[in-house]
Amino acid sequence: MRHRKAGYKLTVTRSHRTAMLRNLAAGLFEHGQITTTIVKAKAVQPFVEKIVTDAKDGTLAARRRVISKLGGDRLGFDWLYLAKDASDGEKARVDKMKSFTEGFFDVPKAQAGKQLVERNRYGELRKAPKLVKHIFDNIAPRFQDRAGGYTRIVKLGRYRVGDGTELCVIQFVGAEEGPEIGGKPSQRRRTADRRARLQPSRPAAGGSGRHRARRAARRRPRRAPARRPNPGCRPRVRHARRPTG
Repeated sequence: MRHRKAGYKLTVTRSHRTAMLRNLAAGLFEHGQITTTIVKAKAVQPFVEKIVTDAKDGTLAARRRVISKLGGDRLGFDWLYLAKDASDGEKARVDKMKSFTEGFFDVPKAQAGKQLVERNRYGELRKAPKLVKHIFDNIAPRFQDRAGGYTRIVKLGRYRVGDGTELCVIQFVGAEEGPEIGGKPSQRRRTADRRARLQPSRPAAGGSGRHRARRAARRRPRRAPARRPNPGCRPRVRHARRPTG
């Protein structure tokens, strides 16, 4: 029996599953929203919310627990890097991503005269904000008065190319003033829209003769068909009993 085997296996090994959940959580803490499959979103949702609950304590023990769950105090926000000769398009892309992320939480800012993210000549990340510090300073204070339920899952109604898995968005709550996120409308909404489009094209109350005949036929009560005797079945004949004696 499958007792005490809760959780999503995701058809991978334990080490692969742990690394996958840590990377998904790190991406959610960096961007505030990620697009993934429904099963992975449901698997990483309690993992992220337990980290936020630990970060709300703000103690040294809680910080060590968060570092242990994330597999170390990793660097984040490498997408904020801009080279010295960055083009206007690259700067506009970084500004767009930064303004989108600020809808969920505050993005770390660079000190005066210093660069926030630096890379060496090989392209490796040399300097960047620490992810655990960002969780304790920018994310946990936003949910200090909220007892759980820090994230939401929204189905997009789109499917991944290849295996056709349904995609969804997992994001932090708190950015409800922006545009609503949703995929395809429901069946009831599509039916109501179709009726609204066809309403002006319906005929008048009188209609043509064909329409009147059809409506009259629908309103006319149907009579039950008469039962016909089966020709292969003979009627039962009762014979009088002969007197005995």
